[in-house]
Amino acid sequence: MKLRIILGLAAILVELLLLRLGFWQLARGEEKQQALQTVAAVLQEKHAQPLGAALAQAQGYTWSQGRVTFREVPLLLLDNQRRGGEVGVSVFQAADADDGQSFLVDLGWLPVRGDRQLPKPAPLAGTLDLEGLLLPPPSPGIALGPAYSVQPDGTLLLMRVDREALSKALNRPLSARILRVDPAQRIGFVRDLSVQANTLPPEKHRAYALQWFGLAAAFAVLCIGVMMRKTHANG
Repeated sequence: MKLRIILGLAAILVELLLLRLGFWQLARGEEKQQALQTVAAVLQEKHAQPLGAALAQAQGYTWSQGRVTFREVPLLLLDNQRRGGEVGVSVFQAADADDGQSFLVDLGWLPVRGDRQLPKPAPLAGTLDLEGLLLPPPSPGIALGPAYSVQPDGTLLLMRVDREALSKALNRPLSARILRVDPAQRIGFVRDLSVQANTLPPEKHRAYALQWFGLAAAFAVLCIGVMMRKTHANG
């Protein structure tokens, strides 16, 4: 009797886990769909807010413009960034707004050769007037291992964008959002204004949700069938 209770509780826990995974995938899909709609509206209007005021907002997407002073600190190369069928790095550089707030500027994407020889872009210097999309940093995924490694030339190769770790490495608190420079401005490298280029799109999350719900349904049917057979056998 005790064994049957334990097995029953275990089955309930498995069923709840499968359902939880399904609802989590649905929620992620909805979150990403809302983000895409927000970005589409921002890019359609392109009503530029002053950079300093926009940086004070910790979340969301904002079209912004302002004067930017690039700092003499190492470039940051975010590894394993895909563009089409190629793998490369996204290039970031720390900069200051007029009011002194420090933040990362997304300068674009560069390919990495098959021998894993990293590109060696030259950092920007001085003060420029920039315009672009303020957005959250790329999703870090599952945080395993160090956030970055220091290359021989001083460049930081990032495994993920960890704001706390990078703030310590650059000796300056960084804003919660990144400025992706308008592709129309002739600086940096290849870039666009896509906000979900290296992550699952909403429809993929919905498809995975259906898979988890299907597994939950199949598991429930299996458990009910086993219980019925045991009941008939005992009867």
